[in-house]
Amino acid sequence: MSAMGFLSAPETTAEVQRLFDEDVDELGYVMNASRLWAYEPSLQAGLFDLIRGIVREHGLDVRQRGILVAACASTLGDSYCSLAWGSKLAEAADAETAAGVLRGDDVGLTDTERAMATWARKVARDPNGTTGADVQALRDVGFDDAEIFAITALVALRIAFSTVNDALGASPDAALRSAAPGAVLDAVTFGRTVEESS
Repeated sequence: MSAMGFLSAPETTAEVQRLFDEDVDELGYVMNASRLWAYEPSLQAGLFDLIRGIVREHGLDVRQRGILVAACASTLGDSYCSLAWGSKLAEAADAETAAGVLRGDDVGLTDTERAMATWARKVARDPNGTTGADVQALRDVGFDDAEIFAITALVALRIAFSTVNDALGASPDAALRSAAPGAVLDAVTFGRTVEESS
């Protein structure tokens, strides 16, 4: 298995090169996930356009997105997104809060944030097991029905992204090991192991 997963590298077309160049411009390296999604760069772009649309429409900040994605990814056992978004959440909040969300311990979150994390875990774990009472818990902390739909759709789209990465064996990038705070690294005890540094 290569760091990008179980598939061989696809042909590097102009569209693929743009995807890689965007990673290098933003991160300084090409992500293993991008190498995998190079099979369908337009599909990845479309998925993230949908996510960005939700974020824009509902004004979700990095901390809120970090809580939703970290809670969802850790419930799925996705080490890749857990490390990436746990690190983003640590920057937006602090490392201990981020590690807590990854472990399912929401000390340090507000009541509203705790409701978001709880909902993200329920959607990731058993979407058929949610109830009207679960939705009412979101209303009780101030979410309206349009916002509830939006955060549910965001979590579902993140599940789709994680599922492709995990099922096809993409390893978390080596750079995540050095970028993630120690508390976040310690909390991610599941999923695929971080790729070795090259």
